[in-house]
This record gives sequence, structure tokens and C-alpha cells, in this order.
Amino acid sequence: MRIFHLIAFAGVAAATPAVAQRAAAPSPEDLSRDTVTVGIGASYLSDYEGSDHYSIFPLPGAIGSIDGYSFTILGNRASVDLIRDRPGQRWDFEAGPIGVIDFNRNTHGSISDPRVRALPARGLAVELGGYVGIGKTGVITSDYDKLSLSLSYRHDITGVNGSAIVSPTINYITPLSRKAAFALFATAEHVSKPYLTAYFDVTPADSLASGLPAFSGRGGWKSWSVGAIGTVSVSGDLLHGWKMIGGVTYLRLTGDAAASPLVTMAGSPNQWLGALGVAYTF
Repeated sequence: MRIFHLIAFAGVAAATPAVAQRAAAPSPEDLSRDTVTVGIGASYLSDYEGSDHYSIFPLPGAIGSIDGYSFTILGNRASVDLIRDRPGQRWDFEAGPIGVIDFNRNTHGSISDPRVRALPARGLAVELGGYVGIGKTGVITSDYDKLSLSLSYRHDITGVNGSAIVSPTINYITPLSRKAAFALFATAEHVSKPYLTAYFDVTPADSLASGLPAFSGRGGWKSWSVGAIGTVSVSGDLLHGWKMIGGVTYLRLTGDAAASPLVTMAGSPNQWLGALGVAYTF
């Protein structure tokens, strides 16, 4: 699973305690209480980064806010906001650690193209770092919508891709009613050369084994993506009970990543991802 481009998926679920201005307002205790949402879903994504063949993978997740400190666990990604939120605040400053486990080309079993299967498998890359962000509540549609900007940095500590990864993200989340919410987001990723070496390069020996031409890329902006996510309460209130969550993301590989034979010959620079799941808010 490579869920790095689903950064905002949990974000819309985290916003579900918001309510539309036309809905009956919840009590202050409801909006400031501790809340935890757990969920499970199915994601439809490419076999490897740049593939044109897709498979279905499980997508577990949990988000919450306890004593004003929020956390997100989504698939292979986890983060914690160490700046405490205060009830009724309009500006939200965020900062904290982030961790990602990159499964890209970890096994040959999930890759359909025989040329890519002939290339060496990669290990699990553990990427650790942090992020900072700022958000404003009450910007366009109601007192409860939110616009956020963030910047994250992480680095592989396992030596699998040995890369620094920088990612700016913008999110917009708005409640449509007390039963539904909707989000839009855009993000991009900048990587260093070792990332291209690990996942997109083809050495002369690789070329002989796979039939793909030799290729060596440099670092730079690897991709950008945009997406839309929605959630609908099954129990009638986003603050409590069951909800459905679904989303779609379009990712475009750029630069040397898009020029790699793994993409131009065996795959595609256009990457789609869909996800659908259920969650429960305590």
C-alpha cells in the first residue's frame, strides 16, 4: 500500500464534529469532547508507483482528539498534532511528528507487469519526520468550514530509498449538513535522487533482466495530486455513530519519475486512487 497521496482522507473524517450553520447547533460540550473515530475500507490503487494496473488493498484507520491533542493513523501513515486545540478557536496551528512505511515494490506478488517483476524488490522504507501547518475555521460557506495549509518533511531511516521527502498540502473541508461533510485537497512531493534510484532507475543489469532500457533519474518534484472526499452519517449525526467515507484522488507523476521506463513503457504517469469505507465515532 502506498497511501502517501491520501493525506486528506482522514482529514475529512476529523472534521465531522463540525456542523452546517443551517443545522441545529450542537452543545459546546459536544464540540469540545474527546472523540475517536475508527474505520476500515478498501482502496483501489496501482500495483506500484507508476503502474497502469490496479488492485484492491485494505485501508484501516483511526483518528481522534484527546484533551485537545489530535492524532491520525491511516494505512501506512501516522501523525500527531502536539499543539493543543482550544474550544472555539478560529486559528489552528499544528506541529508534530509524522511517520510513513513505504511498501512500494516491496514484493513481486502484487505486480502484474513481468518486466517490472524482473526488477529487484525493495525493502520496507520507514520514513520519519515532522510537519507544521496552519488552519482557519469559518472562511467561505459557514462558521464551521476550514482551510488548512501544511508542510511535511520526512526521511527514510532504513536506507531503502535513503531520501528526503518534502510535501506541501492544502485542504478545504466544509460540512454540508449535520449528516454530511465534503473535502477538497491538493498536494505535491519533492524527493531527492536516492528515491528515484530506488523506485524508478533501471541499471544495465536490470535492463538485461527486464528488457526495459537503462535509465538514471535525478531528484526534484516527483508528483502532484488533487482529490475529493466525502462522508455521510448512517446514524444521522456526524458527531456520533456510524458513517460512510469515500474519496477519489488523481496523481500525476512529473519530472524524471514520469520519464522512467517503469512509467513510460510499463505503466502510466496518470495515477488514480479510490477508497470506500465505514467508520464509527465514539
